Amino acid sequence: MAVTEPAPVAPPSVHEGILRRQAQRESSARTYARSLPIVPVRARGMTIEGADGRRYLDCLSGAGTLALGHNHPVVLEAVRKVLDSGAPLHVLDLATPVKDAFTTELFATLPREFADDARIQFCGPAGTDAVEAAFKLVRAASGRSGLLAFTGAYHGMTAGALAASGGAQDVRVTRLPFPQNYRCPFGVGGERGADIGARWTEHLLDDPKGGVPAPAAMIVEPVQGEGGVNPAPDGWLRRMRAITRDRSIALIADEVQTGVGRTGTFWAVEHSGVVPDVMVLSKAIGGSLPLAVIVYRSELDLWQPGAHAGTFRGNQLAMAAGAATLAYVRENGLAERAGTLGARMLARLQALSSDHPSIGDVRGRGLMLGLELVDPEAEPQTVTLENGSVPPPNPALATAVQQECLRRGLIVELGGRHNAVVRLLPPLTLTDEQATAVVDRLADALRAAERSPYRRAAAGPAR
Repeated sequence: MAVTEPAPVAPPSVHEGILRRQAQRESSARTYARSLPIVPVRARGMTIEGADGRRYLDCLSGAGTLALGHNHPVVLEAVRKVLDSGAPLHVLDLATPVKDAFTTELFATLPREFADDARIQFCGPAGTDAVEAAFKLVRAASGRSGLLAFTGAYHGMTAGALAASGGAQDVRVTRLPFPQNYRCPFGVGGERGADIGARWTEHLLDDPKGGVPAPAAMIVEPVQGEGGVNPAPDGWLRRMRAITRDRSIALIADEVQTGVGRTGTFWAVEHSGVVPDVMVLSKAIGGSLPLAVIVYRSELDLWQPGAHAGTFRGNQLAMAAGAATLAYVRENGLAERAGTLGARMLARLQALSSDHPSIGDVRGRGLMLGLELVDPEAEPQTVTLENGSVPPPNPALATAVQQECLRRGLIVELGGRHNAVVRLLPPLTLTDEQATAVVDRLADALRAAERSPYRRAAAGPAR
């Protein structure tokens, strides 16, 4: 499909000046701005328009926050209604009609067995604060301090969340292998690899000399997002539920990125039929505005007043936007559509691999998709019974693909252990025509990047 780049309609100096001032004033910790040098000025649905007049299809969606895309009418209407009503916008944790409507709608979407006996805690506005709240909750309820987490996990940027993500050292966190078909840590992949991982977890927890601090909880992403779009096998997740239940360990499902229909069910744990003890929710539940909560079984509700608080946990605009988003996704069957359309896109992306040896693996669930790019000419780093020799990841090629996508008006993100996975997180309102355009532009970008002189770079051993 031929791609025409829109001609700039604003002086380049405006666009370039804003980017230059950002680089001068903002910290070295900024991330997305480095790989996506655009200046958004308008957005609607899946389309972003930059200050230079160029338009982009947005497959980042605020890192999965924008379930309905940018500025969806039902979200704007909900926000305007609150603004026009004269209702207070800042209320700490006081009860309001807006909060009551949001909580009612949220509970209506949760697995019934869970929602019928659940409590909710409104946290600070970021998902990482909800993760911290979940850790406090289970430690207070159990009297234990240990946590079980998984390799490749991402749960946020605060201290406890980072420790559970492998980004900081914490002697209370025991890291367990997360099953992968393509780069199985046990070299077998498939159901056998997942079974070995589950057996190893059981052995470690039951070994009196295993050195595992008594765990208060296990935290798991039903699909690892930042870790490279790795779906947890349904059978393995059920094993984790059984392992934790049998040992009185709370199971925390981190649905910050997988929730609100993203994977083809409203909540990703529904694929496996697993009912967790705690769910960590953020991103899409705020309808594009900051909101984060934990929902948990009532028997865990043993902490004292003020055990977890936050000045901005009463964000009325976010609750109104969130309630409207949840209702729209539920009433219009967008989770089911995400499953159908995502499977179609996955099949098209998998078909590309026959012509592109640099595509090592295509994986995902619903509209949470990833392509792991490799260097097929390099010495294999991994050998599995499932996939044979697996080449090393190729982050340089992935970066080149991202930049070529941007030139073609497509915004994508990178992830995985070595930033070699091209990630797609389009809004659930994605049309058939847009889905075709996304795959076509990505395929064209891949062809161009493979011809790039920067397509190869050492990535180090894959983990």
